[in-house]
Amino acid sequence: MNIVVSGGTGFIGRALCTSLLQRGDHVTVLTRAKASSQRPGSTPVSVEWNGHQAGTWEQSLEGADAVINLAGASIADARWTDARKRQLTDSRVLSTRLLVEAMSRRSTKPRALISASGIGYYGESDDRVLDEGTARGQGFLADLCLAWEAEALRAAEFGVRVVVLRTGMVLEQDGGALPKMLLPFRLFAGGPIMPGTQWVSWIHRRDHIGLIQWALANNHVSGPLNAVAPEPVTMKMFCEVLGRVLHRPSWIPVPGLALNLLLGELGTLMTTGQRVTPAKAMAGGYRFRYPTLEPALQAILTGTTAALRAA
Repeated sequence: MNIVVSGGTGFIGRALCTSLLQRGDHVTVLTRAKASSQRPGSTPVSVEWNGHQAGTWEQSLEGADAVINLAGASIADARWTDARKRQLTDSRVLSTRLLVEAMSRRSTKPRALISASGIGYYGESDDRVLDEGTARGQGFLADLCLAWEAEALRAAEFGVRVVVLRTGMVLEQDGGALPKMLLPFRLFAGGPIMPGTQWVSWIHRRDHIGLIQWALANNHVSGPLNAVAPEPVTMKMFCEVLGRVLHRPSWIPVPGLALNLLLGELGTLMTTGQRVTPAKAMAGGYRFRYPTLEPALQAILTGTTAALRAA
């Protein structure tokens, strides 16, 4: 397939592009970095864009079989000031709008658009199990995801199959939330973020990439698709499993109040959660490589565990 990826240099995008190339796809990455002239087939071909202006980058969409849209500033990298909220919103909503408008002008349009979203769509929740049919929740992230998805879904108006990927906590060692959680455990100071009963809907990065490829290959898949593993866990359980895999205790709780004072509204990401299930993927036949947490963390942290034992 000929696939165009925006956000292809990020934590998920890099691994996705590598996987697509390994299976024989031609990959073009829309990037803010200066365009390069890599040899197609060995590495992605990069095309420069800034995410908010039309330009020659649009030519890369001509003849593309699919577009994968992962662009957006990191949610958890800075305190949520008003300016930061605007950046988070614009980097997602405006870039998606630009991409869809560019697709609409092509003489031959892509058959599919796989566009990122998040389980923040469901808002803060209790123990209720949430699936793709659950109504939108409340709060900044819920509003952001609604606007983000709405821009992507406009591509359906001109015949493109659209999948919006509502992603949970993606686990791997080279990015995302997991590396930030490892340091206190290495110092024998690990423990759950309180209250500890909040749900963590997680997914191994290999399964996240697998779901994207599954959605690309299955023409019956459209609309929202929860990118989470089948078995979410509470924060307390997550940290207990992490400690067990690392052979470290999980005994020092992180007070939610202190986290909120330090991070402001961003702290709600850690102190609240959603119990989300991948109902559509499971009903459609996707087989998770890592459906449960402990084998997923063992696969990710095997090298780390060996290093800790030797220390």
